[in-house]
Amino acid sequence: MASKLELICQAANIKMTPQRKVIAEVISNSSDHPDVEEIYKRANLIDPNISLATAYRTVSLLELHNMLKKLEIGDGKARYEANYSNTKHHHHLIDVDSGEILEFADEELEQLKEKIAKKLGYELIDHKLELYGKKIKPG
Repeated sequence: MASKLELICQAANIKMTPQRKVIAEVISNSSDHPDVEEIYKRANLIDPNISLATAYRTVSLLELHNMLKKLEIGDGKARYEANYSNTKHHHHLIDVDSGEILEFADEELEQLKEKIAKKLGYELIDHKLELYGKKIKPG
């Protein structure tokens, strides 16, 4: 069965080689935000013939077609998540110690960003918010 990302690629007339299908499956099934090397490792477990170069090229292609969102968290490695049109809008909180990326949505924040844009004389068409923090230790 084709992954969600593979179906989107097919609808966009992107040629889906067997290797691209595996990489699309890995990304579609990821509940985290893997970097290209992690995508490669997971894909390589499914198909040992996939090279790291193929993983990089496929991720670049998907990003070029706006099918992946790139997250830069300051550690020199870009992380990725599928960019589905029906995905609920969310933001990211990045733990600077562990690199863990937490997704969150907040209606109050959504209203505030609209209010700020309007106050400055703009209609907001898009935005990206990444928060960086350290986990509070109990005590």
